[in-house]
Amino acid sequence: MAHHTGPLSGVRVIEMGSLIAGPYCGQVLGDLGAEVIKIEPPGQGDAMRTWGRQTEDGRGVWWAAIARNKQSVTCDLRTEAGQEIARDLIAESDVLIENFRPGTLARWNLAPSDLMERDPRLIVAHVSGFGQDGPYAQRAGYAAIGEAMAGLRYLTGFPDREPVRVGLSVGDSLAGLYTALGVITAIYERERSGRGQEVDTAIYESVLAFTESLLADFAIFDVIRERTGPTLPKIAPSNAYAASDGRYVVIAANQDTVFRRLAEAMGQPELADDPRFATHIARGEHQDEIDGIIGDWAKTVPSEELITELNAAGVPTGGINTARDILRDPHILERGAVAWVDAAGIGDVPMPAPMPRLSRTPGVIKHAGPELGTDTEAVLTRILSKSPDEIDALKRSGTV
Repeated sequence: MAHHTGPLSGVRVIEMGSLIAGPYCGQVLGDLGAEVIKIEPPGQGDAMRTWGRQTEDGRGVWWAAIARNKQSVTCDLRTEAGQEIARDLIAESDVLIENFRPGTLARWNLAPSDLMERDPRLIVAHVSGFGQDGPYAQRAGYAAIGEAMAGLRYLTGFPDREPVRVGLSVGDSLAGLYTALGVITAIYERERSGRGQEVDTAIYESVLAFTESLLADFAIFDVIRERTGPTLPKIAPSNAYAASDGRYVVIAANQDTVFRRLAEAMGQPELADDPRFATHIARGEHQDEIDGIIGDWAKTVPSEELITELNAAGVPTGGINTARDILRDPHILERGAVAWVDAAGIGDVPMPAPMPRLSRTPGVIKHAGPELGTDTEAVLTRILSKSPDEIDALKRSGTV
């Protein structure tokens, strides 16, 4: 395996679990240079291998992205032999990520307290729907439930229709990010104390953490935020408008000076002095009217022309991109925000580049998601000094 680079080079992570939240944390840490060893059940692997669209021979492109930079080791954690291998690998590592239901590790003789007694510097990161304790801890938790519980689902959609979901697993990704932040913070603190600790991330809490003043609005002003479609109440103009070619373009000109520039670019400078629209508060009170005027004008201009002209005039404007648009956008391409990675049996697969950007020790994608168990023998030999005969015996028993 190629030597890792990046700010987390030298940090070894064991990843257990499946689907998105925990593995996304592993993806982030791997992008930043950590050595991530993913433990998967023999024969079947992580369920993410079969999620999303697949090639004719069953290879998934989602797996190529979420398992990038990881090594795949098969190990049956339900057997004593598999548990022993896991304990030994964890003892030689800095971090354990797991996203099983609380208590599962203990049932597998891998209780965090025992692992940390063996290695006091170990960091154990838990990702679950509802956290490691509390009345809901043992409930099965998916991102959709966490998003609903934290209020996001209530806010998403139009006021006259049922709540809808965002078209991505936002709760899972947020939980993965917060877990990665917790791990990095724990590593930093360990440099002072010499001791590891547990990181407890709940999906619903990860969503709740970015809900702005949602709770304060209710507690202080008795206001419950409602669904508002593509706008925010009293913030105008800031909406999506259809251009003449049918593509939707977002124009955000709610600041007074910016609105004046928009009015001039539209050829209607008098709008900036109209009492209905001259101030932020006035435009908020006449939100539908100003949106209608801008919408009528936008329908007469092609989207690319509209975007170019308004940005040249100093009005924040952008097209609502599909995947096709993203892969063609010159700014996105020049910035390297999309990486093309060779995935076995598929070819080059586009995926988001590592984030955040670091000037001196940037993250890197070394390879796409690996084949199931492809690194088992190498890892057991390199880290646990298993002999070929021992590894063969483990394979025959179905342990790995």
